[in-house]
Amino acid sequence: MIETLPNTTVSAVTRRLVSMRQESGVSALGHVLTLVISASGGLDESVIEAANHASSEHPMRVIVLLETPDAEPRLDAEIRVGADAGASDVIVLRAFGEVASGVEALVTGLLLPDAPVAVWWPDEAPDRPGADPLGRIGQRRITDAAAPDGSGWATRTAGYTPGDTDLAWTRLTRWREYLAAILDQPPHEPVTAVEVVGSEASPSTELLAAWLELALGVPTTCTLLDRKVHAEGLHSVRLSRPGGDAVLERQSPVHAALSQPGQPTHQIVLPRRTLSECLAEELRGLGEDVMYGRVLEQLARMRAAASAVASHQD
Repeated sequence: MIETLPNTTVSAVTRRLVSMRQESGVSALGHVLTLVISASGGLDESVIEAANHASSEHPMRVIVLLETPDAEPRLDAEIRVGADAGASDVIVLRAFGEVASGVEALVTGLLLPDAPVAVWWPDEAPDRPGADPLGRIGQRRITDAAAPDGSGWATRTAGYTPGDTDLAWTRLTRWREYLAAILDQPPHEPVTAVEVVGSEASPSTELLAAWLELALGVPTTCTLLDRKVHAEGLHSVRLSRPGGDAVLERQSPVHAALSQPGQPTHQIVLPRRTLSECLAEELRGLGEDVMYGRVLEQLARMRAAASAVASHQD
């Protein structure tokens, strides 16, 4: 069930949402959190679809906020419940003119009582999410450095606040699991060096390199490929050990190959993670991701060291 409310108010949206739920026979008692989506562009149905898919694991209220500051003041709304909203309520707010300057008040009036709040910027995000008016109400603040309008890591590291996370980090979960499994298996030789190769268009490449250098305490090289040659994602990780190198290399969007000394090459199922999978994972823990914060610090150190070397060579 979808209903539009042009030129409305937050209180009118709340009343209509309650009545729509009663009419459709859908209960809100099972909702466990509120997800606020702040989109800088137009309404992206793929973003709402990802939230609806994640709601099967985390029943929630979804509030999508679209702002148009240069317009006559007005608030338009769209409410979706039932089959059109997955296991969630979806409220799309279009704030125009001066109404857009009070986004925190708009959202606060629609939050589920006594439930945690996650805020997601699927495209352009503030430099300091924790200091943003919406970010201040969220226990979890989700950004995406890989988005076309996403901010770079320089602002992410400087503006980090406990509770921040980024989908570029979430996309690494399976890579980190496989690499940890490799090191847990014989031969139990120390890693002496690491090389991570990936597209310059993939922020995950640098994050994985920082994580490996932090975890293993060995020199780690991060090679960024021209995006015209390698458009997206991680390409390979090489773990150098005295007995030979272990190499995990992506072969396709679904498969990777694992090569180790004295063993046949193994084909591994390593599909690229979907947006809904990454979002669902981030909503499982709404507290601080301590490791992500430490990896950001390590990435800042690695970038500073690389910059110092480049300056010395010049």
